[in-house]
Amino acid sequence: MPEKLPILLIHGGAWAMPDAEIDAHENGIRNALAAGYALLERGASAVDAVEAAVVVMEDDETFDAGRGSFLTRDGRVQLDALLMNGADLRTGGVACVERLRNPIRAARLVLEESPHVYFVGTGAERFAMQHGMSLCDNMDLVIPREQKRLYAAQEAELAGLKDTTFSGGSPEATIPDPLLSHDTVGAVALDIHGNLAAATSTGGTLNKAPGRVGDSSLIGCGCYADNLSAAVSLTGWGEPIMKLVLGKWAVDRVQAGATPQQAATDAIAYLHTRLGGHGGVILLGPDGSLGIAHNTPRMAWGLATPAGHSLGVTRN
Repeated sequence: MPEKLPILLIHGGAWAMPDAEIDAHENGIRNALAAGYALLERGASAVDAVEAAVVVMEDDETFDAGRGSFLTRDGRVQLDALLMNGADLRTGGVACVERLRNPIRAARLVLEESPHVYFVGTGAERFAMQHGMSLCDNMDLVIPREQKRLYAAQEAELAGLKDTTFSGGSPEATIPDPLLSHDTVGAVALDIHGNLAAATSTGGTLNKAPGRVGDSSLIGCGCYADNLSAAVSLTGWGEPIMKLVLGKWAVDRVQAGATPQQAATDAIAYLHTRLGGHGGVILLGPDGSLGIAHNTPRMAWGLATPAGHSLGVTRN
């Protein structure tokens, strides 16, 4: 079987990103592309590539993943992540972890070292530690910017605004709008062996109830990969995405004959028309064709192929 041309497609969130945030997002995307695609060029697996790309974004405080994530109502970071191998459908997920700097690495351990698919909370942390990961203090993941955002959101709630999410510009500006502040990160890849993989990681939504889990780490919702259809990663308002199992909805349409771009466009349209949801999606087919779509004001993305790297923050 001839080798495939490797491809890495990543996103860094879809929301009402202010102009002042664009450079930081593009820099983070650039670094993530470099890390993941360097592995693909050396013949590494798609799983290796998406994990490496997501780790870079988890370590970058720009994004809502890893250190610098949004805070829960009680001022803590709770992280979710999923990694899926399209070659054999092996999958690893973790949710509500508070002491892991890189939840996507824990998800990789679940995929490779456990007969199970999903671990949560202290059980996930214990599993990760038993397989060589170090635990951190939750405060190591909390940064002052996010503390200010949480305080602003809670003050707005006291003033009568419900379900507030921070606008992302200045910590004083809080707007009750689901279009705002979704920096969930994700990656999809095709390796030289023709295998697909997908990964998604998030800190969830600002001021969320402790224990809330969104779409990002749920199979078929915020992440999915199957060599027979496509690999997908989503970002946005998790509850509508979960109700529609939107990731699987999109890859099934590729398997049925739609192009990844058509499936991505249709998925975002379906999200909005059915449930009024907002978000973004990246899709990659086994033939290397891809799709990117969002209905938020902006979405950060990056693409690496043998022809070069491209990245940007697109407007809707």
